[in-house]
Amino acid sequence: MMEFEYWWLLALPLFFTLGWIAARVDIKQLLSESTTLPAAYFKGLNFLISDQHDKAIEAFTEAVEANADSLELHFALGSLFRRRGEVDRAIHLHLSLLDRKELPEPQKLAVMAELAQDYLKAGLFDRAEELFKSLDDTRYKQPALRALLEIYTREREWERAVKTTIELERISGVPFRKEVAQFYCEMAVKSIFNNDTHTARYELEKALDSNKNCVRANIMLGDMEAVNGTHKIAISIWKRIELQDPEFLSLIADKLLNSYRAIGEIEEGLQLLKYYQQTYKLPALLNVVYQATLAEEGPENAAKLARDELAKQPSLQTLDQLLEARAQIDNNEQQDTLLMQQTVRRAIGKRNAYCCDQCGFRAKNYHWQCPACNAWESLPPEPSEAAI
Repeated sequence: MMEFEYWWLLALPLFFTLGWIAARVDIKQLLSESTTLPAAYFKGLNFLISDQHDKAIEAFTEAVEANADSLELHFALGSLFRRRGEVDRAIHLHLSLLDRKELPEPQKLAVMAELAQDYLKAGLFDRAEELFKSLDDTRYKQPALRALLEIYTREREWERAVKTTIELERISGVPFRKEVAQFYCEMAVKSIFNNDTHTARYELEKALDSNKNCVRANIMLGDMEAVNGTHKIAISIWKRIELQDPEFLSLIADKLLNSYRAIGEIEEGLQLLKYYQQTYKLPALLNVVYQATLAEEGPENAAKLARDELAKQPSLQTLDQLLEARAQIDNNEQQDTLLMQQTVRRAIGKRNAYCCDQCGFRAKNYHWQCPACNAWESLPPEPSEAAI
């Protein structure tokens, strides 16, 4: 054992010497490569770091003119053009590169990928789609599929979006079950608009096959039953949402009450919503429960409900409800109460909004897809009272 350790001690200087030589070679190579880059390239980097994009473009343009054979410099300049919104200049730059007959195939594919991004940024989806499809079976396939998915989503071509997503899922190993389910829901919306309820049901079932927790599919299935007058079936479908994601119960609370009212069982429906509210403590659901209590049981019970909730969790929304109920109970103080309520409602109107988890976009109404960043189910079903 000691002999083995001695051998290692003898080998250490040798390893140190080899490492020193390797480092020297790397440094020489790095210095050699850096000297081939024009000074304008480094000026451009400095301008980029300091967010002086106009000056960075000028520097990189100078660098490209000094080293016309460097694709990397062209790509850097093209990327800057895209970021600045000068997409026409980026397109012209990359088209001029494609005109070079001596361009090797790997470099040609790289230029095509950049040009496709230019077309996508410019909104020329047909040209972008054609180029991205031509990058199939290359190392650009996965980013090309992601770009195609963005195109099909923007153009609302949901069948193509489903096929692209499934292929992207296969080669990337990343699940896109939520997105696929939403695409099927969008297809169902189109089928319902065309009065093709049979196809719509099939598409919604496909959505649930893709993602068993797709709340939107069950909401739409329940809506279809309610429109047909089969309210008991609609209620049974909407009840499934509690098992999928109870936070979405507030989105179907009014629908549930309307269907219970249609079958003459409004009290049972109200008790069910009260159970949901006590169990899951959802502010938006409380609003529905309060309004139903006010209408069905009178202002005294509604005021008690609001007062109890306000004691548990202070909220401008609940305070507004308490003031509304009190105004109906006490006619002598009605005017003062209404003034206080107007003040509270003005504050609520500036604060309540659905906020996207991905980009921070705020909306007064709920969206399944964020209008700003196009992410699916990124808006929580409960509006927040945070200041905008």
